[in-house]
Amino acid sequence: MTNDDTSESPATNTSESGDSAPGIPHAGTAGTDEAVAAVKAVSSQIYDFIGVPGTASQPGPGVKACSGKDPDKYFQVYHPWNFKPKSGADNDVAMKNLKEKLGTGDWVIKSSYRDNSANKNLNIVADNDSKKMSVWIVGYSKRDTPSIGIEVTSGCYRVPEGKTIEHS
Repeated sequence: MTNDDTSESPATNTSESGDSAPGIPHAGTAGTDEAVAAVKAVSSQIYDFIGVPGTASQPGPGVKACSGKDPDKYFQVYHPWNFKPKSGADNDVAMKNLKEKLGTGDWVIKSSYRDNSANKNLNIVADNDSKKMSVWIVGYSKRDTPSIGIEVTSGCYRVPEGKTIEHS
């Protein structure tokens, strides 16, 4: 779903053909509730991959139109959230766990790099092509309060005939 040599969000830099916006994979036909549930399930899996005690932020997924497609028929689900480990020292352990787990099963790490910030934060971008999901993770290990920023983004869904998209 993503190219290896970029620092753009996986939601904006994907490459797969199909019945969706250019560069965004087609995720199938689903209602917004079903698609949101699928993204929540992937976020839960990512949470489990972290493997250290801590707390996740509470905001839930959002729904947005697929770029370049009919906004009455096509949509994506995105779920940005943060994880704060109980111990700041666990942030690096959590990032190591994520990097290991996102290289297994249907997950493929598309890129892993240090960004250009003063802290040189570790970024991991991984795709799950079978689920048509992508995750972008940033480890903020050198902040006063270490945390991990996570954004799960779906491919482009088509709403079933006769149904409407509930945008959030």
